[in-house]
Amino acid sequence: MTEQLLPGERPVPTKKERMQIERQLMPEQEATVRAHNFQEVNLGFDEQLAMLEAERCLLCPKEYCVDGCPVSVNIPRFIDRLARGDIAGAAQSLLDDNALPCVTGRVCPQETQCEGVCLRAKTGRPVAIGYLERFVADWASAHADQLPAPGTQGSGKRVAVIGSGPAGLTAAGELVKSGHRVTVFEAFHAPGGVLIYGIPEFRLPKDIVQAEVDRLVARGVDIQPNTIIGKTYTLPELREMFDAIFIAVGAGLPVFMNVPGENLKGVYSANEYLTRVNLMGAWTEGSDTPILRGRRVAVVGGGNVAMDSVRTAKRLGADEAICVYRRSREEMPARVEEVHHAEQEGIRFDFLVAPVEVLGDEQGWVRGLRCIRMELGEPDASGRRRPVPVEGSEFVIDCEEVVVAIGTRSNPILTRTAPELDVNQWGYIVTDEHGMTSMPGVFAGGDIVRGSATVILAMGDGKRAAHAIDAWLRGEYPPATEPAERHVVQHHSAAAALAATR
Repeated sequence: MTEQLLPGERPVPTKKERMQIERQLMPEQEATVRAHNFQEVNLGFDEQLAMLEAERCLLCPKEYCVDGCPVSVNIPRFIDRLARGDIAGAAQSLLDDNALPCVTGRVCPQETQCEGVCLRAKTGRPVAIGYLERFVADWASAHADQLPAPGTQGSGKRVAVIGSGPAGLTAAGELVKSGHRVTVFEAFHAPGGVLIYGIPEFRLPKDIVQAEVDRLVARGVDIQPNTIIGKTYTLPELREMFDAIFIAVGAGLPVFMNVPGENLKGVYSANEYLTRVNLMGAWTEGSDTPILRGRRVAVVGGGNVAMDSVRTAKRLGADEAICVYRRSREEMPARVEEVHHAEQEGIRFDFLVAPVEVLGDEQGWVRGLRCIRMELGEPDASGRRRPVPVEGSEFVIDCEEVVVAIGTRSNPILTRTAPELDVNQWGYIVTDEHGMTSMPGVFAGGDIVRGSATVILAMGDGKRAAHAIDAWLRGEYPPATEPAERHVVQHHSAAAALAATR
């Protein structure tokens, strides 16, 4: 029996035909060129590549890929619509599930989540779900006039969201869909949180983030920048003004190595280094924000923030940008694609090396990093083999700049104004399984609950919290079901959070 196609639809290949299609490669800037500019590395699929890749999806009866997605995107549905040539339908499907698809299509670690459980990976390479998400999301952004305008009856309830990072923006998007009036308070002058100040332009262009924010504003989200909760307003004051609150302030207090010489000129935390470059445009001509441009730059750490920092140093003109990591390549928590891109760009990796002292000259400027070789011992709390110093193996890496990217911890500015808000011994907010804190009507999620984690996990927290807040406002708390009930929020200790980057 021949399948009946709707007008404009493409015929669907058989399963055998789908299995014969190879995974499509992402077009990207040539490495020697991109290492000297801040333009986006990955260039994106065109329509032909996207539809061909979409045809690789087997539309499995058991949707493992959805199980692997922290925001429960209906992946087979949007890919099937794309494969059939219904890009508008694919876009509508994706936007129904994901408040920030242009972002997640670029920075989400799909290889360990949805693509990691794709059945096609058992006999080959998984469907390029992230690349397809990016294509569909970018199409939606460019063709908003072809998508139906959302309409929701107002509930009359007001919700404050503290922080405009991935968790806060996701919660705001979900809450306005439920008809609530949402005000997002942001400490910086620009919304986006870590998406703006933490992730470089070459991975996530700022105009992409702004377009996502603009779409939420068009739906009714009010964003108030330059507002620090804990100073401009206290949390109890805000609670009197709103029917519910979602705290999504992240965990942005930098962690240092606690070695001699860390106070020398030329030592940056990755937070400051990336904020100066990303949020304040220090890489652009005529910027009022200075940034050191060392000839040799050492970045300490092995996570995505370390990759962002070392690749940024290269683009700022460093002759040699060096990643110093105390474990081996196999233990690096950074995305495989980011490490691969860094290697292509000429980044030097010093594995199984740990700093013991920052060296300086008589004027107090960095001139080197004294390190010691390491070897891997038994697994530690993170599940990776513990690095053990090799006696007598110290050596010096000559450098003029050191960027410390070994993790962050909770900032107490907000929590110390609300003694009734329970926090654990590391300063992270304690919540129940639905995100409710010890203050009734006040919810929290993202890094301020988890410790340092990924953008997509923060978004998952935001989506779950929005569902719970809606139930609270309707007098039906706790919610009967969760939008992403497969995914359990893990409350990490500070040690475990740091281990994710070290």
